[in-house]
Amino acid sequence: MTMEIELKVDGEYIAMNEFVQSILSGTIAGAVEQLHGVDDDWKEINIKIIK
Repeated sequence: MTMEIELKVDGEYIAMNEFVQSILSGTIAGAVEQLHGVDDDWKEINIKIIK
């Protein structure tokens, strides 16, 4: 499955190579898919991290 991922830090988009995109999207999707209440056919995941 091909996934698209965007990274924005303080409002600025950060470019990522294909390897980093694959690692991040696979890790996030894999973790979220294990949570109760998440359908297998999800369309979009949004995560916001505030420091």
